[in-house]
Amino acid sequence: MRVIIIGAGEVGSSIAAGLADDHEVVVVDIDGDRVDDLTYSIDVLAIQGDGTSMPTLEEAGIDRADMLIASTDNDETNIVACNAAKIGGEVFTIARVKKPDLLDTWHRSNRAFGVDFMVCTDLLSAQAIVTIVGLPAARDADPFAGGSIQMAEFEIPEDSSVTGQTVAEADRFDSLTFVGLLRGETVEITRGETVLQAGDYVVVIGSPESVQLFGAELSPEQTPGSAEEIVIVGGSEIGFQVARLLEDQGLSPRLIEADHDRARDLAERLPNTVVMESDATDMEFLTREHIDEADVVISALTHDESNLLISLLAKQLGTSRAVAVVEHGDYVDIFEAVGVDAAINPREITAEEITRFTHEGRAENIALIHNDRAEVLEVEINRESILAGRTLQESMAELPDAVVIGAITREGECLIPRGDTRIEVGDHVVVFARTDVVDAAAAVL
Repeated sequence: MRVIIIGAGEVGSSIAAGLADDHEVVVVDIDGDRVDDLTYSIDVLAIQGDGTSMPTLEEAGIDRADMLIASTDNDETNIVACNAAKIGGEVFTIARVKKPDLLDTWHRSNRAFGVDFMVCTDLLSAQAIVTIVGLPAARDADPFAGGSIQMAEFEIPEDSSVTGQTVAEADRFDSLTFVGLLRGETVEITRGETVLQAGDYVVVIGSPESVQLFGAELSPEQTPGSAEEIVIVGGSEIGFQVARLLEDQGLSPRLIEADHDRARDLAERLPNTVVMESDATDMEFLTREHIDEADVVISALTHDESNLLISLLAKQLGTSRAVAVVEHGDYVDIFEAVGVDAAINPREITAEEITRFTHEGRAENIALIHNDRAEVLEVEINRESILAGRTLQESMAELPDAVVIGAITREGECLIPRGDTRIEVGDHVVVFARTDVVDAAAAVL
């Protein structure tokens, strides 16, 4: 597949790196330094030029392209690039945008702007934050199969009841599968004899209820679903969307915004949110507002340094959990290393959403695990799949190593896979795979 990516920033570079081994990738960016960096770091054709210009698109081979991904930081540029691509060839177009209003317009007007699929960074980030808020102790979480299956990544605490146990001993939850373990730089497929150690990151897939019960086992002091006192710092678009989504769940968060006009606008648009106009770094204000009693503080300001400061202040005051938006992907591990419970990188989430279109059109949903070391895919089984009409025991020998079937849904019912489970056409399977074998697995599922 020939893919043209407009924009060599974090999103574009991440997508290009993921596609370079198996696809013909062309990256276009107006910044010559970015083009040079990409040329030496990834095996792609990098072109300096304006991605909205027909001569540039023709140089990139738009007439032979299967897909164009417009991933710059400018909404209008991305939309124009998709429109221009449609003039140049029969190509599937994906546009990244930040403004939810553009996504709403696109949804209402049946592929407006020449865009076949639109990804809204701010809305995706807000949805990821709300998912994390609903699952205390999780470092990462994603719903699959319409919400009937959940993937979650947990760090094993030193004082956890499962620390030192084998997976077989820790597996005492209905509808839950231990699929992967991240220890240092390695990704392991969990076996019954695998020992869970403090500091490991374990990935589980199962029903939302079982995943929550496992989270409660790891951190009994944080009861899943108990986050009722929620404070959002920053009335950015992400902060607003988080508050709106929490209101949809029947919650009444508090939101702190320093700008007077923005605070007034948010107060009018969020009827069930208490909007407070203040500087969130004011210790006196935070103490007066009992931030120490908050179940979670979500820092959604526009600067990483501010989000780190607010998160650490909240934790110092006694907040149970701190979630922060991190614009620079390289900072995610740093944030979590110094005490932030979950760091959400909008660009990584956007790249994850776009990547699911690159697995030969088979992946219904996808989640990237721990800096793209592994992936979780949801695939609907068709007659060509090696799983169709066979038991898992019969099929697994033909799948690549480092692949695990984590869950199955059949007519909305969650099934936990066992060796004698027979897969039927129309089933949805949720699969954990190490990144280096994902494409091989997706090709035969």
